[in-house]
Amino acid sequence: MLTALRLVQTLLAMMLLAVSARSAPSQADTKTLRVFIFAGQSNMVGSHSRADDIKLFPPFAGLDQTQENVMYSYSIGREDMSFSNGWTTLKPLGNVFGPEVSFARKVAQTTKAPIAIIKCASGGTTLGEDWNPDTPGGFKLYPLTLQLIRSSLAELDRKGIRYRVEGFMWHQGENDMFSRDFKPAYAKNLKNFLASWRRDLNLPKLNFYIGELCTKTVWGMDNRENMHAIRTAQKAVTAEDPNAEYIPTSQNAVEIGDGAGLHYHYGTLGQLQHGEGYADAYLKSIGKLAKRSRPLKAWPLTKSSPVKLFVLAGHRNMEGERAFRADLLTSPPTAVLAKDNPKIPFKYSLGGGITSSTGWEPLGVAGASETFGPELSFGQQLQAASVGNFAIAKFTHSGSQVNDWTPAGTSATDQNQYKPFINFIKQSIKELQAKGHQVELAGIFYHVGENDMAYGPYRRQINKWLKELISQSRMDVGQPNLKWFVSQQAPSEPLGPREPRIEDELAAMAAADSYFIRIPTTDLPPQREKIVITAPGIVKLGELLARSYLSNRR
Repeated sequence: MLTALRLVQTLLAMMLLAVSARSAPSQADTKTLRVFIFAGQSNMVGSHSRADDIKLFPPFAGLDQTQENVMYSYSIGREDMSFSNGWTTLKPLGNVFGPEVSFARKVAQTTKAPIAIIKCASGGTTLGEDWNPDTPGGFKLYPLTLQLIRSSLAELDRKGIRYRVEGFMWHQGENDMFSRDFKPAYAKNLKNFLASWRRDLNLPKLNFYIGELCTKTVWGMDNRENMHAIRTAQKAVTAEDPNAEYIPTSQNAVEIGDGAGLHYHYGTLGQLQHGEGYADAYLKSIGKLAKRSRPLKAWPLTKSSPVKLFVLAGHRNMEGERAFRADLLTSPPTAVLAKDNPKIPFKYSLGGGITSSTGWEPLGVAGASETFGPELSFGQQLQAASVGNFAIAKFTHSGSQVNDWTPAGTSATDQNQYKPFINFIKQSIKELQAKGHQVELAGIFYHVGENDMAYGPYRRQINKWLKELISQSRMDVGQPNLKWFVSQQAPSEPLGPREPRIEDELAAMAAADSYFIRIPTTDLPPQREKIVITAPGIVKLGELLARSYLSNRR
């Protein structure tokens, strides 16, 4: 009897394994519909995005149009929630869109499989109440989303469409950070949220992609500790959950608002990048993410020769947030910059390490979404001036502020940049020395934080923070006379009579420190919006940096 029971158990186990093998996701299968769920609050809705402006950002051209091959089912909004009432085709709703549009196009193009999006998002909502699986309150979004998902999948069943649910994209938390009850409970609530979906959808291994709260927004400054608390909770949950991944977003663009220009929504470009961030994470998980390849095929510098190392560093405009390769191709003088220059070795860490080089690469367009910074025209100018052998290393985090770069850092410890920055410089020097070169660290070129310039409490601290950064960096790289070339753009709104003028303070620093060189940037080409410099200005900025070095050589 026992033997018979064991035989039955063995047969059942074999049957389960066979079923599992048949149902295991196969990326070679390009017929099964891939269903993705998008949910969250306003930065998942796509608030302050404008489909009419997508044409301004060349890599995303066409995403204002309907994606006929992508199915879409949605419930979006608050009191005036919009419903698709079944499946439709993916396109912006009115003039608004979220990360789903760029996500769907990239995934569909890469996998060649059909895509479906189910989205429920509502601004100003909390995980502690609206999205609470156990005791939903407010807009009761958990049961609403569950019903949307179940009805959407049931419709696929009725139509005989074969599908599988591939992932759940979640961006939320800004409102929980304002609650004394919800903020400390966010990790616990998020863990329960994930478990509840897996239970209620009968998908025990459902993959979740948890989007970071963007530190580039104004809330990254005036609510720094609150934002850090939610990010820490999200990271803790994804660290212990093998089927959940934390998706950095602070390298993404942010909407430019009225007044000073600061905002708390991604806006048009940020949403397009937001979607590609989720797409890259998903494609990487299935082994379909294309590897970046910009090899320096031959080392261009004479063996054993001395080499000057130029370090570029900073935030949004040093990274090149809104300067695109396509912008360079509009005129012959700048079109040459769009091509890789194999004679100049280039190493980079962008967006806090989200985009980084593989060793040394040729100088060229290397940023996310085919963006570039002032390094292209900077290198061109130095090469034309015959400064000898040189290399460029660039370290940026466009979601950081100047206080993140100080040696002490801030309470938002995951934003601290000083140690990674110094280590990046030291490693760059070691790599050049390993190739037999005697290395001269010729200078650090730093563009003062754009967000800091637009936010009074930070603007009043820039002088102090810069002094701390510069002083300690000279000690840590062992060069007390290390030159710092600092450029600064004008504040984005008129200053009050008692507001410190940053240009005056930097001029005073330059007068007191002969190795501190201030670079005025008052003659940059006009930009479309406050804070961010577009391609013509970025090219001009690189030229100004190079000219400043050339005129201050000793």
